Amino acid sequence: MKTKKQVTIGLFLVMGVSMMVLSLSGCTKETTAVPTATDSQYKEAILNYTVADTSLTGCTSCIDSLPYEALSTSESEALIWMREEEFLAHDVYLTLSLLYTKPIFRNIARSEQRHTDAIKALLVKYSLVDPAANHVTGTFTNQDLQTLYNSLVALGSGSLLNALVVGATIEDLDIKDLEEHLLTIDNQDITCVFNNLMRGSRNHLRSFYANILFTGGTYTPQYLTQEEFDAIVNSNHETGTGNCRCN
Repeated sequence: MKTKKQVTIGLFLVMGVSMMVLSLSGCTKETTAVPTATDSQYKEAILNYTVADTSLTGCTSCIDSLPYEALSTSESEALIWMREEEFLAHDVYLTLSLLYTKPIFRNIARSEQRHTDAIKALLVKYSLVDPAANHVTGTFTNQDLQTLYNSLVALGSGSLLNALVVGATIEDLDIKDLEEHLLTIDNQDITCVFNNLMRGSRNHLRSFYANILFTGGTYTPQYLTQEEFDAIVNSNHETGTGNCRCN
């Protein structure tokens, strides 16, 4: 299921990335920058995304322990949408990892697999039909996501910098989508998972942005406000809260 708003977001994503990629050669770096870390290993971890992905720590193991609550229509649609949207990120990064040796694509693809698995656990709990059952990389039930995947891979295939911008744009959109879904969700388990997915996406955005700057490019947020974006990229990697805490 997909709302008119989500269709529009997908179309703007393709258009926005296309325009950004076309203008990259004439851009100068923004004044915002990834925080300076004195630990060289930390810097390397951010650039390669080799930091431990703890975005779902204390959450997926708690899904069944949290109460079963009646689902609203918006909650059902959010779960179905996010199941494939997380696969979209996974599949784009996995495909780009075959084109570029930079570890960030492969490593974040692994993280995205854990994210979509967490959504699957909720689909199973609430007996919802899984739109990504027997998922094949690059193939989506939702045709708008299929079109989006094809466009993003085509854009990212142009150059490493283009691919990094595609990654930042996906995470930019993912955070915004999760924020908006959370406005209409009150089930404890879904709220838990979505908040943790959002923390993971913020970490992914930090790493893609660090790589864009390192490669000599720039990125302007398309979905988050500039203030929200700056707050994320100018702060350090986040870790899971653990102990079934979901904030």
